[in-house]
Amino acid sequence: MINYDNYLNKALSGIKPSGIRKFFSIAEEMDNVISLGVGEPDFKTPWHIRQYGIDYLEQGRTRYTANAGLIELRREISNYYARRFLIKYNPETEILVTVGGSEGIDMAIRALVETGDEVLIVEPSFVCYKPIVEVCGGIATPLVTKEENEFKLTPKELKEAITPKTKLLVLPYPNNPTGAILTESELKELAEVIIENDLIVISDEIYSELTYTPEGHTSVASIKGMQERCIVINGFSKTYSMTGWRLGYALGPAPIIKQMTKLHQFAIMSAPTNSQYAAIDALRNGDDDIKKMKVDYDMRRRFTVDGFRKIGLDCFEPLGAFYVFPCIKSTGLTSEEFAERLIKSKRVAVVPGDAFGDCGEGYIRVSYCYSIDNIKEAIRLIGEFVEELKNEG
Repeated sequence: MINYDNYLNKALSGIKPSGIRKFFSIAEEMDNVISLGVGEPDFKTPWHIRQYGIDYLEQGRTRYTANAGLIELRREISNYYARRFLIKYNPETEILVTVGGSEGIDMAIRALVETGDEVLIVEPSFVCYKPIVEVCGGIATPLVTKEENEFKLTPKELKEAITPKTKLLVLPYPNNPTGAILTESELKELAEVIIENDLIVISDEIYSELTYTPEGHTSVASIKGMQERCIVINGFSKTYSMTGWRLGYALGPAPIIKQMTKLHQFAIMSAPTNSQYAAIDALRNGDDDIKKMKVDYDMRRRFTVDGFRKIGLDCFEPLGAFYVFPCIKSTGLTSEEFAERLIKSKRVAVVPGDAFGDCGEGYIRVSYCYSIDNIKEAIRLIGEFVEELKNEG
């Protein structure tokens, strides 16, 4: 018998599978489960975007594209960031089209991180950053954000965490799982520390269009002195409800994008051709779709926060993304225990907060990108569950 442990990448073998997918898998194996676990919009991709993709399929436009993506798409991405966030990117040298935002994150980290490099990662946060850093031989250091600070990274916390080995900061706002955002003034304060300490930033802005404030989203790359030290990650999954199309992009300085494109070339070749054509139409004609979906998400957001507070669970008000992060410490259960007992007794799936870093312990992530009827019923059942826990005591 071959002992495969002797052959496998030890850094990869030591990494736990995603805590998000674990409960999604459990829910798939059970009947009549209300799953509020996965961040996948319940809206269909708008018809005009699908139609545009269908038209190009019918024309037989199914060959590989340039490694960096269709130049027409890269120009539209450049136009989009210029009009929405007032940042100019050269579509020929500063934009890479990727297989989802996740590939963009992977390529950015692998292009920058070497053995021993320290990467500061805001937590709680999406599950992929730390594992990729560790597979590259880097040191992933969590920057713990606190509910009393609205889960925002403060300049003081950042400054205190920087060491001589620190190369990179992962800044994921609007944040998954907390829904926290950073304002322009807060980003300016962080930028002073970043520039002073000569750091590079990966800004994960996949939820940029889902910011529920009058000012909307501010990209850290728009702050003076930051574009030259930022790799911005974004995509089409959340904004245009195009999760299955698997399309994202990275924006950044030409020398970094060049190396990311080289990795992408060897690993992927090019992003899906049909998805790229559909994305062109999304950027040209999708602004009204964004507005409609955002209005609906905002209604669900307010309803979900209010619902958790009514059943006696403290709930920070998120101003971005489509998640709430209620605190379940009052129940006496760990996040994992709460999620496991909830799905078994009430058939409601949520994600334990510690899936997003150790500091997420005592919380659960609930996605409100599902129908309002499902959200109402799920909150009712969670309320029953919490009352039953009280009676146990």
